[in-house]
Amino acid sequence: MTETESVYNLKGRTLLFALEIVRIVSSLPRCVETSVLGKQLLRSGTSVGAQYREASRAKSDPDSISKIEGSLQELEETLIGLNYS
Repeated sequence: MTETESVYNLKGRTLLFALEIVRIVSSLPRCVETSVLGKQLLRSGTSVGAQYREASRAKSDPDSISKIEGSLQELEETLIGLNYS
């Protein structure tokens, strides 16, 4: 899958999002505060896509909805973390 193709599907877009989060965290200055915030940003930013992929393998609609909601919560946490960085 090319980068252009991945922009049009959520699985690919969440992967690109995670890679961008890694790039951002890598560029943060090295200090205690950014280390703590950066680790949390990495966890939540890379979790968005992982939870989306789990939702696609869910055993039921309610399970899928729950996993998508978890993905949205991680996305919200990531956006808050980006405001701190």
